[in-house]
Formats: sequence, structure tokens, C-alpha cells
Amino acid sequence: MNKYLTLISGAGVFFACHLAFAGPADYIYTPTVEQGEREIDLKLGHWNKNPAQPQTDSSIGLGYGVNSWWFTELYMKRTKVNGQPTTFDATEWENKFQLTETGRYPVDVGFLLEIERPRDHTDGWEVKYGPLFQTEFGKVQLNANLLFEKKYRSERPSQTELEYQWQAKYRWLTAFEFGVQGFGAVGKWNDWAPESERGNRMGPAVFGKIPLGGRQAIKYNAAWLIGTSSAAPRRNFRVQVEYEF
Repeated sequence: MNKYLTLISGAGVFFACHLAFAGPADYIYTPTVEQGEREIDLKLGHWNKNPAQPQTDSSIGLGYGVNSWWFTELYMKRTKVNGQPTTFDATEWENKFQLTETGRYPVDVGFLLEIERPRDHTDGWEVKYGPLFQTEFGKVQLNANLLFEKKYRSERPSQTELEYQWQAKYRWLTAFEFGVQGFGAVGKWNDWAPESERGNRMGPAVFGKIPLGGRQAIKYNAAWLIGTSSAAPRRNFRVQVEYEF
């Protein structure tokens, strides 16, 4: 039994199986795409269900706006679990498709397709996909996403699971905006887990963009999230910094 628990912990799956695909460095996807945009993307996240089960994830990505409706990005991901050394975790290919012209309709719509290959090939391939929504009311921007995830060619059985994201922010200044973010996982997409078993977390967030001249800019966002269900980590800090050029 101890050997089994160690294996699960090392894989980072340290709470309910419904939340196996969640990660402390998760960020809010937005549906908009800018043609020709290139970026270097750094993400970091830390959480712990209790003091004995900390996890820190980090990644670096290189992205490119291929055209007016397709943005693609390749990530290398690392993880550190329960005080063990930081190790390579997975390679991820993220694709975002803008389905509506920005501002033409009351709600901007996009679609995400993300394919991940874990270092442990017994986990197969992880595929995440789903619609992305964004709307604005004056200086307030609202986002909501529904994301489905399933493992393919995994040695362990896998069900299609559902997670959600939401965000509200006030666009006060270009260099500083503030708001709130929320993330959660509900288990199987067609058979939700009880509320107490869901990985719901939410908290305050800050955002900003610092122009550097030409197409160059630094964008950032960070959040301090608190678990709102017993299965969620008690605390989750996450930050993302992008260099656009």
C-alpha cells in the first residue's frame, strides 16, 4: 500500500481522481488571437492540499499567431511534488482558434485544443478541448470556459472529465487591472461528483501589460486562490508572464 501511495504522490495525483488533470499553474484561456504575435510564456503555480502534500509546477512555452484565427504554442513542463527534486513532466501543444470576429457579436467565441505527452508514457496522451467565451461591459471583461479532458492509450482506464474556468476583471489601467478568477473540476462530464469532491477554487487576481516599443510588451497575471470545497487545495498561488515580440 505504501508503495502504491508513493507512486500516486509522485505523479502529482494527490487528491480525488476527478481532479487528476488539474494543475497549480493552470491559467484562464481567452478566445482572441493576434496574427503574427510571437511570445515566450512562463508559468508557475504552487498549491498544497495540506502542508504534507505541496506541489509546484512550472512551464516555458513558445507561441505564434499563425493567422487571424489560429494561435499555436509548444510548452515544456516541469513539476516538484512533496519536496522531491524538480523533474521534467510533459510536453504540451496548445492550439487556440478564434471563431468570431472580436467585438462583432455580444460574446466572442473561441475553441481550445491541447495535446499533452507526459514523461511517463504509461499515462498515454492527454487531450483537452472546449469552447472559450468572452464579453465586455464597459471596463469590465468576463470570461467563461468549459473544458473536456480525456487520456488516450493510457494503461489506466480514463473517462472524459469536465473542468471549468471563469474570470472577471476591471480594466483600470493598461499596466494594472484587477479582478477575480475561478477554477474547478466536476468529475465525469455526464455524471458530476458531489460538491464536496470537486476541486473548486477562487480568489483575487491582478493583470497588466507593459509596452516596450513596437510589438514588444510584457504581459502578466497572477492570482491567489482559496479552495472552496474539501477536495480542493487550501491555497493556490499562480503567475504567468509573457514576453510578446
